[in-house]
Amino acid sequence: MKVRVRAKNDKFEFDCREGESILYAGLRNGLALPYECATGTCGTCKARVREPATIGEGWIEAPGNGYLKRERGEFLMCQICALADCEIAVPANLSRTSAGTSRPAWTQGRIRNLRHLTHDVVAFDIAVDDPMDFEAGQFAVVQVPQVQGFRAYSMVNYAKAARSLEFVVKKKPDGAFSDWLFGPGAEGADATVFGPLGNAVFRPEEERDVLCIAGGSGIAGMMSILARGCRDGYFKSHKGNLFFGVRTMKDVFFLDELSSFAAAFPGSLRITIALSDEDVPVGDERPNGPVDFANGFVHAVASERMAGACDDITAFIAGPPPMVDGAIRMLIVDARLPASQVRYDKFS
Repeated sequence: MKVRVRAKNDKFEFDCREGESILYAGLRNGLALPYECATGTCGTCKARVREPATIGEGWIEAPGNGYLKRERGEFLMCQICALADCEIAVPANLSRTSAGTSRPAWTQGRIRNLRHLTHDVVAFDIAVDDPMDFEAGQFAVVQVPQVQGFRAYSMVNYAKAARSLEFVVKKKPDGAFSDWLFGPGAEGADATVFGPLGNAVFRPEEERDVLCIAGGSGIAGMMSILARGCRDGYFKSHKGNLFFGVRTMKDVFFLDELSSFAAAFPGSLRITIALSDEDVPVGDERPNGPVDFANGFVHAVASERMAGACDDITAFIAGPPPMVDGAIRMLIVDARLPASQVRYDKFS
């Protein structure tokens, strides 16, 4: 099917496969359509169709539908497939992706190396059939036959032409995908992957210091950023600060990996784990190593320790929505950091 797009600045056209969402088809064809979560939650990818009969219905219960005016023909591009040639209007200026940018693509894979990091956090790899180029901080959407719908997860690892994508997932109440991962049968299961996606990426050529604020499984993309920064020696000449928020010590994961990052660049890469629900352990109960610990909500700890030190940085934020909102307010309102230097992707 042909999808014709009327944007504020120009007209575009691309092919859409049967059963493929309009958003994924456009991105795959190099059109920079607006999106954030790409899974029906945020409402960013809304568009308007001229003839409603040319598109499907999609996920009716998608949270992002609450931002739509159905009477005007609005729909979520990430949830809707074209049923025939159609024309849509997107309320934004659009462009083609620049040369050298990795376009998202479809690939198949298998879940491997499933392991429990804490009582409610699991990590796994997807061995993909086609290598994927992605930037540190990007994510992919994943679907398995056993669970309806796609889920968005940031890659933990960083590699060019990656044959394996590493993810971490926190168990959520009534979370169909996380319930399936924690049950039997996930190891070796087939998976469909579309990516890479996301704009909260680390660009070393910007030559800025790095600040990462993460809560829970939001640490995933930050691990990718640190992996690239350490691999390329970025922290030899730039400062890095990572603040990782969890509830208690039993909720801490990736401590060995974070310690290795900090030990590789002492003095320039500082890593702090913030415990929101208990005091920092003392004496023999406190883990040895270069990672520091603090008590409090992670954005508050970051605000206190970064006071007066937020000039010329790029900040990355990921985690539960209240934490992300608090960190954004701290950085833009209190630290007066330009919004262009604060990066995050809405997953929920």
